[in-house]
Amino acid sequence: MLQKLVRAGVFVTAAAPFLWLVYVAATNQLGPDPARDVMHFTGEWSLRLLAITLCLSPLRQLGIWRYPFRFRRMLGLYTFFYATVHLVGFAQLYVGWDGAILLEELVERPYIAAGFAAWVLMLPLAATSTRGWQRRLGRNWLKLHRLVYVASLAGCLHLLWQARSDLGEALVYGAIFAVLLGWRGWRHLGSSAAGKRPLSPGAESV
Repeated sequence: MLQKLVRAGVFVTAAAPFLWLVYVAATNQLGPDPARDVMHFTGEWSLRLLAITLCLSPLRQLGIWRYPFRFRRMLGLYTFFYATVHLVGFAQLYVGWDGAILLEELVERPYIAAGFAAWVLMLPLAATSTRGWQRRLGRNWLKLHRLVYVASLAGCLHLLWQARSDLGEALVYGAIFAVLLGWRGWRHLGSSAAGKRPLSPGAESV
């Protein structure tokens, strides 16, 4: 019973930013540039949740805090949800669902291409996040879900390239993801040097 309550609490907490955004938009409390505010809010929460999700494995491996690891899949799906809202917002507010304009933006603006690439990389991860897909794909599931590392790099580039003169936020996120990916690289090299077998799909990934 307690675990169900905690899971429900995590679910509601992760949904709260989106519900707040809906409320603010519905009550006309967005700033003078509503489209920019929506894009910044949803993009930032996608990166935040991605960073939190990637923190869970190191915390578990270090024995610091194992319990949150069980919510990894939920938080990973919420990461994709906010990234999707971010993409839909861009399609609605900036290109009007015009495929030609979208293609032009992808070609001419590298930061848009990087952000779109991050979403595309996360799409198969969200689609195969269930235990059923873990069983079907076996060890390939783990290999597929390592795409999240590439997606995190693309997300950081997306933020960095559009930051222009104000690089503070982009550098903070870049440092966070550099540490998280560096930890995984160090663990992988250590495991290879020791001749250990790869971890099971449920033990690593997002």
